[in-house]
Amino acid sequence: MSETRNKILALQKYLESKILGQEDLVKKLLITLLADGHALVEGAPGLAKTKAIKTLSECITAKFNRIQFTPDLLPSDITGSEIYVANKGEFEFRKGPIFANLVLADEINRAPAKVQSALLEAMAERQVSVGGKKYILPDLFMVMATQNPIEHEGTYNLPEAQLDRFLMYIKIDQPNAETEKKILRLVRGEVAKESQPHFNRLAIEDILSARNEILAVHTSEAVEEYMVQLIVATRHPEKYDSALKGYVMYGASPRATIALDRCSKINAWLEGRDFVTPEDIQTVAYDVLRHRVILSFEAQAEGLSADDVIGKLLSLVPLP
Repeated sequence: MSETRNKILALQKYLESKILGQEDLVKKLLITLLADGHALVEGAPGLAKTKAIKTLSECITAKFNRIQFTPDLLPSDITGSEIYVANKGEFEFRKGPIFANLVLADEINRAPAKVQSALLEAMAERQVSVGGKKYILPDLFMVMATQNPIEHEGTYNLPEAQLDRFLMYIKIDQPNAETEKKILRLVRGEVAKESQPHFNRLAIEDILSARNEILAVHTSEAVEEYMVQLIVATRHPEKYDSALKGYVMYGASPRATIALDRCSKINAWLEGRDFVTPEDIQTVAYDVLRHRVILSFEAQAEGLSADDVIGKLLSLVPLP
């Protein structure tokens, strides 16, 4: 076990001690960070979405910025803008909050399309263009956007093409009763400080080193074929189950294949293996595919979700 992997596992354990009942969210955020991607997290208010990314930022020697999306937000509020400096007699670029290592885009669906696209362009191109000049974003750059699924008044849904820019679309649910008690005790301060694990902050170089180690994780031809067949199945699900005919309007793109490959390698690495198994693919499949499988009106009318279709395909596509 490498020293780098030990540090990442220690980070995971520490985050789980602070973000109670959201072990899956913690793991998927780490996978997104190590994959050099971005995450969209959906969950009701009060489920520690903001706390999760903020705590993660505190564990890394990295700059963190939070952007609260509102209907009156402007693109320049995110990217920054050129300001005239009178004593210099020239314009000077003042960087916006996007210039950080970890960025929380809180309630991204509360801002109109122009503002959303400004953020998503920076995510895809890793640069900001203002006044004919390009400003490069940091090597370690991750956006975690959140959205509230239970309130749609005054919101602007992200188009499918923009959703595809997110590596993972993570959905979180309410904690169980036992976890609820632990949360209460933690907030009250009833948990002794000495019982809480201490964590030394990771350097950005540790994250970059982990990414290099993950490149060595092997995917066999059989597992690779399984991955590809799973993606193809999202485009033609009727080949596996005639009942699914007409339910999928658009299947996953090659970007999904790349994301599935990258995330499954990281999951294997976190589990201590240097090779990918079908279980690794299945672990990350929902989060990688749920925003890339577009259902037809017929499927939606019958109450089906993308998760239902993905689950069905996972049970039908033959394992290697």
